[in-house]
Amino acid sequence: MPVADTADIDSLLPTRAFSRRDFVRTSVGSGFAAAVLPVTAQTIKTDSQGLEVGEVMIPVGGDSIPAYRAAPAGRTGAPVVLVVSEIFGVHEHIADVARRFAKAGYFAVAPELFVRQGDPAAYGEIAKLIAEVVSKAPDAQVMADLDATVAWAKGQGADTGKLGITGFCWGGRITWLYAAHNPALKAGVAWYGRLVGQSNPLQPKHPVDLVADLKAPVLGLYGGQDGGIPMATVAQMQNALATGSAAAKASTFHVYPDAPHAFHADYRPSYRKDAAEDGWARCRAWFAQHGVV
Repeated sequence: MPVADTADIDSLLPTRAFSRRDFVRTSVGSGFAAAVLPVTAQTIKTDSQGLEVGEVMIPVGGDSIPAYRAAPAGRTGAPVVLVVSEIFGVHEHIADVARRFAKAGYFAVAPELFVRQGDPAAYGEIAKLIAEVVSKAPDAQVMADLDATVAWAKGQGADTGKLGITGFCWGGRITWLYAAHNPALKAGVAWYGRLVGQSNPLQPKHPVDLVADLKAPVLGLYGGQDGGIPMATVAQMQNALATGSAAAKASTFHVYPDAPHAFHADYRPSYRKDAAEDGWARCRAWFAQHGVV
């Protein structure tokens, strides 16, 4: 089990395994993964009034991948934010995050980056999901899919000269990697993504290994009580950033001392309203500070 993908386990209720019939995702951006029990009383639901929303297909080479797109209706030239999911894929919460960005004037798109490996919604066991789907998604494939998503957004009239990325857990790690990959990126915001890990052929490098290559500054939003991401690894990354590229030196962390892993996930028991709302404000301000606005 690769260390880059396991932090989500720590904040899940281990009470029972859910079947696909419990919370099925019929299409990208709808429903929840079978492995997660939503807490409906606290789950935020952002409406789509004034927005263009729904599933789209992103051409990638001779193939295509599904994605959820949310953008201001009738507007061209909107800044672009890539929204990268947790290990559970592009489910209802990730779609809602995209709508929140769209309400703020962004062209937000969340590609389903596991589609070639399998459907995360079909898995009721986290360990099996990681072993059979998440761990088999090559970093190089993910980077290429994100590049294709940016190209698609440009073709839709969005302003990819104002490009940002944000991601959660697995997507937080991918945010750091993409900031080292794409020179056109203006800024990234990583929510509790793993920073260190064992190298393997599919995930050869981790964020701490890429500080010299960072091309855009990243804001890291992390929980002090995260059982899967020790604060020692955050300190290790902070020290590495100080010796990295100019973008690395401009990167920073904000740690919420009492927050667990997945504190932004309002559909899970790990949700912490104060930390989530403060993190959202910091995310928006970070993008504005670095030209993603």
